[in-house]
Amino acid sequence: MSEFAKLAKDYDKLDDLSSFRDLFHIPKIKGHEAIYFTGNSLGLQPKSTKDFILEELDTWAKLGVEGHFHATRDWFGYHKFLTPHLCPLLGALADEVVAMNTLTTNLHLLLLSFYKPQGNKKKILIEYDAFPSDVYACQSQIELHGHIPQTDLLFLKPKPGNYTLETQDIFDFIQENQEDIALVLLGGINYYTGQRFDMPEIAKFCQQKDIVFGLDLAHAIGNIELNLHDWGVDFATWCSYKYLNSGPGGVSGIFVHQKHAQNSNTFKLKGWWGNDPKSRFQMSKQFEPIFTAESWQLSNAQILPKAAHLASLEIFSQATLPKLIQKAHKLSDFAYECLASIDQIQIITPKDYSNRGCQLSIVAQDGKALFDFLTNNHIITDWRSPDVIRIAPVPLYNTYQEVFTFSEYIRRFYAQR
Repeated sequence: MSEFAKLAKDYDKLDDLSSFRDLFHIPKIKGHEAIYFTGNSLGLQPKSTKDFILEELDTWAKLGVEGHFHATRDWFGYHKFLTPHLCPLLGALADEVVAMNTLTTNLHLLLLSFYKPQGNKKKILIEYDAFPSDVYACQSQIELHGHIPQTDLLFLKPKPGNYTLETQDIFDFIQENQEDIALVLLGGINYYTGQRFDMPEIAKFCQQKDIVFGLDLAHAIGNIELNLHDWGVDFATWCSYKYLNSGPGGVSGIFVHQKHAQNSNTFKLKGWWGNDPKSRFQMSKQFEPIFTAESWQLSNAQILPKAAHLASLEIFSQATLPKLIQKAHKLSDFAYECLASIDQIQIITPKDYSNRGCQLSIVAQDGKALFDFLTNNHIITDWRSPDVIRIAPVPLYNTYQEVFTFSEYIRRFYAQR
């Protein structure tokens, strides 16, 4: 038995979260239970999801519109059942968080509130390899204000030969362009490289330069520890279908720091569901805001997606974030060690866990052929053009044995060539 095989066996025996795997449906490929390493793209379905959704369908069937106030979890205030679970994942106060809409929709709503170009201070700064939708949103907002994306959207690029950014380089770029930058938007964890940005330090630096700091946490929430309130992040949004296992296209959410949510001068688009619930049914033409993140809501809650979201969030609360992070650290470190010994691949994600989360991004010789080989051997990974295979062994349902088996299949692929 190899050293890695023995470690995998020993680690799985000591894993006090191992029972949580039984709470999820594991896909099968050609009759074989898959090794599923794409929780960073779409998390697996909790077995309880169906029950949560069927409960709301049953309520709809029995009560109709009365479900808004007489359901077991009333639809009128359904978002409030999600907030207590979300706050620990975000390091946020209850009045700073609300589950609503989808990610890019929320990003547009937040940029309308926080991107306020004035004079030369009109540019948005984003990482070069940000997810395309974030780039499109920033381009749209710049155009909306009558400015030019080609000159007013700035990109943070790694040094030549590097895949990841250094925090000091981010500071240097902001310092050099501080008179022009109105807003910085970063992914908490970059979707392509898996790099975790030093969010508290960047937030502090932006505050010193009078620059708004926002985050896309699609790859961070449910993956790493976050303390958005204490860090002083101005705003954030995320999706729930990756690490939060809440279904394809699952409901998003927003964070608005209390200092902005409680400020009557903070602009927001107005909708009926953002009006104070105490006067919502008075049907007034005068909008009465709630001085919390809930005031960014526009329309009725999406109950069925939120039911799926709640099913998974309850599992997170049962497992507890500290235990999940502890296992994620150990599991991804083990994956890094197993893969680092294979000469034909390069891990472009930082080795130090403080600079990443679960995800590891790999550049491999004949990478697309390797990806296809893994898929044909019931190992589900993620291919991102032009040259990266992404994996994310997650603590709720992945095992150390799966990590070892994955690395052995890579060795087998290269041994056959």
